[in-house]
Amino acid sequence: MFSMVAPGRRGVDDALRRRPLLPSFSVLGLLRLLGNQRPAIAMEPDPKGCFVLSNLAEVVERVLGFLPTKALLQAACVCRLWRECSRRILRTQQSVAWVSTVEPGPSNSHALVHVLAEELEKVQVLPQTVLYIADADTFSGHEESHNHGQKKARRRNSKEIAAALEKLLPKRCQVLGLVTPGVIVTPTGSRSSQPLEVEDGEAGFALLFPRIDGVKIQTFHFCKDLKTRVLDESLFAEAGNPQLEQDKMIGQEPSLQCKLKSVIGLKNNPDLRVVILFGYNTWKSGATRFLHQIVNHLNEKSIIVAGGYVESFTSLTLENYQNDVCLYNSNTRAAESCGVVGLAFSGPQIQSASVLLDQDVIDERTAEAAMQRLKAANIPEHNSLGFMFACVGRGYQYYKTKQNLEADAFRKFFPNIPLFGFFGHGEIGCDRIVTGNFILREYNDTKDDLLHGYTTVMTLIHLGSVKANQV
Repeated sequence: MFSMVAPGRRGVDDALRRRPLLPSFSVLGLLRLLGNQRPAIAMEPDPKGCFVLSNLAEVVERVLGFLPTKALLQAACVCRLWRECSRRILRTQQSVAWVSTVEPGPSNSHALVHVLAEELEKVQVLPQTVLYIADADTFSGHEESHNHGQKKARRRNSKEIAAALEKLLPKRCQVLGLVTPGVIVTPTGSRSSQPLEVEDGEAGFALLFPRIDGVKIQTFHFCKDLKTRVLDESLFAEAGNPQLEQDKMIGQEPSLQCKLKSVIGLKNNPDLRVVILFGYNTWKSGATRFLHQIVNHLNEKSIIVAGGYVESFTSLTLENYQNDVCLYNSNTRAAESCGVVGLAFSGPQIQSASVLLDQDVIDERTAEAAMQRLKAANIPEHNSLGFMFACVGRGYQYYKTKQNLEADAFRKFFPNIPLFGFFGHGEIGCDRIVTGNFILREYNDTKDDLLHGYTTVMTLIHLGSVKANQV
């Protein structure tokens, strides 16, 4: 588990200031951090090495730059020089990392928990926002296992698994967790790894977003009261309400009127570029109407809107009144209603594009034609992510002749962009490009239809140029 909070607006300065300094250090201590193990034989510290590592910032920063983030946070406790060097290194670690799995895990948990625990020891990123998606069958249901010819049910407790995942992450990290019928993952490691469409079996991924200069990523949550028909547009307003923080400090439940004026930045936000949103409990009465109300407020040519319908959401940390707008009274649980959760990406440097693969896309040739449309957007491929939101009715059963067809078509045109997503019960999106100076379709007053079925939505998000000194 990370032992410090994720940096917020004040960056890593606040975070590092919370950690106490250690009274002494040695060259061997640093070697243990680098190698994550003790030396085979006892050695005495080298006085010259101690002098270098306590006085020469350039050398210290170069050496500490090889450490994974968790080890770097330990090194930051050694002395003020190491803390300053660690601060500078953390500021440069602005590339999105990810952890994924397609292998079965222990019977009482999910493989993603164990893989995430292992990989967080190695990654060079301090997560500020995390999006994880896992298959519904093994995350929150039962899976049959065979032992000596006998079938046994493996029980999974989704709340306990979600809590275990959240415990691995920094305390103030925004976490949005979803479970879906199937998962699209890129294996951990290289950005050029082949993405996989996992329609059956245990699989999942976690996207780790650090603090990125010029980019704001924010979670949000809308849930519906069955008695409410009209969505108040003030829910989307950007203007904040200081009364919320005051109420929270004194432990008082904010009024509904106060909640409705909360800040989530989905309206009157000129820097809003991409909204990834996920509908849950969409089978309930009134869900379709509610989803239309949400997406219609976001259906602008300058915003990419993409996502799909999920089984449920399992994690939504930082679920405070500034980003959790629930149109029901305090006695109603979100799980009993329908609603929308998601991530909003704001920043002038963000570029994005999406294409819709409808029912006319029936084979490899037509799938690649759709990818050519996406390629024509000329979205930069460095520091970019791909998302694929597909209907459960597509995949292998739809194409019949080939597995992984749509993911392979994406990789053919974007070999160095990792792809993530899921198979769900409905899709959200359309053909659209947002680069600041170009749109895919000629502008008109007609709104694009954003809610679909039996389709696939492919989306690219470019988060801006990576700093030159970043690994």
